[in-house]
Amino acid sequence: MRLGIVRGHLTLTPAVESYRGRTLVVVEPVTMENLRAKNGKGGGKALIAIDELGAAEGQMVAFTEGREASNPFWPTPVPVDAYCSLIVDSIDVRQ
Repeated sequence: MRLGIVRGHLTLTPAVESYRGRTLVVVEPVTMENLRAKNGKGGGKALIAIDELGAAEGQMVAFTEGREASNPFWPTPVPVDAYCSLIVDSIDVRQ
């Protein structure tokens, strides 16, 4: 699981049936350096994730990747590489 900042929402045209009713978000992973600096920057390479939590642009989320990202949809196969698993309320980074 990694932390990232929601940078925007994505709409597919035409719609992909397995994504119907789900929200796709652009997530920029946060580097440890930026997390410690608390500067609101990400620093990682952006990716697309499914978000069923309703994360707003600019919010920090935790996301899973790979096989674990598709587990919430089991037994239905959904082609997903990243899944927003929680919205971060607060975080305490020790130096």
